[in-house]
Amino acid sequence: MTSKKRPRVYITRKLPDAVETRMRELFDAELNIDDTPRSRDELAAAMKTVDVLVPTVTDRIDEALLAEAGPQMKLIASFSNGTDHIDVDAAAKRGITVTNTPNVLTEDTADMTLALILAVNRRLTEGAQILTEKPGDWGGWSPTWMLGRRIWGKRIGIVGMGRIGTAVARRAKAFGLSIHYHNRKRVNPATEEELEATYWDSLDQMLARVDIVSINCPSTPATFHLISARRLALLQPTSIIVNTARGDIIDEAAMIQLLRDNRIAGAGLDVYQNEPAINPKLIKLANQGRVVLLPHMGSATIEGRIDMGDKVIINIRTFFDGHRPPNRVLPGRN
Repeated sequence: MTSKKRPRVYITRKLPDAVETRMRELFDAELNIDDTPRSRDELAAAMKTVDVLVPTVTDRIDEALLAEAGPQMKLIASFSNGTDHIDVDAAAKRGITVTNTPNVLTEDTADMTLALILAVNRRLTEGAQILTEKPGDWGGWSPTWMLGRRIWGKRIGIVGMGRIGTAVARRAKAFGLSIHYHNRKRVNPATEEELEATYWDSLDQMLARVDIVSINCPSTPATFHLISARRLALLQPTSIIVNTARGDIIDEAAMIQLLRDNRIAGAGLDVYQNEPAINPKLIKLANQGRVVLLPHMGSATIEGRIDMGDKVIINIRTFFDGHRPPNRVLPGRN
């Protein structure tokens, strides 16, 4: 790399210091020191001159924006696992390669999924708020106060049994949950046997039979509102739903109405349909102890973010060394 002209790299958000330092050592990198989200005009201006764009899930890189890119920009090295924020097909037509950072956030996201399952069923955030916000409401231990629901012995239905879904299943099994799952195809027999998992080719039939629904599939046109109003109505009144994938997989308005009508017991959400905007009705439900809301922090660990940055750097170096980057995203796959 030192004998060649260093590629100009535009990074749209602040990354961990260790990642940014390495970026500056290897590339002519422009950092976002104050972490202010870049405007569309700022992105367009940068794309006219840089060789590499490093966006995150907060940046919408659509066909119109890609049309603003100069001929020298040949790589979008996204700091993300998913690439639904990038029009990969349009990029390919313009000769721009897209890469991502897969297989890094599996364990972190699975941890958060279990945390939400526990938080909703055992009313953890309500209990914490009593002591910090309303200490006078706590009169000491009582046999019938703050009763939640046991998860041991319950059934979990995992929607999307990829790496994250499988990691969730392993954790859930350790907590005594019976594993059920719906996927485009069955997992391999060894994994199914290890997890003692029940496969449902019918999502409808699975939803009607489980106590906990965990959304772990990617966001694609085919999964938009996969958990529709009709499917939400199949859930038992004592069931909860947890989403650490993408907000648009659930019909959020329909879910809110079912929660308000007490037709499902609760929800744990780390993602939202119109993120970063949060439906005020969800906030009201959270204040009532009906839902647990987190600010899209399922993958937020120091280790995970550094691993993501390492993958971005490897993808850029490999590309400019004249080789195919290891995490290239092919058109039609995102």
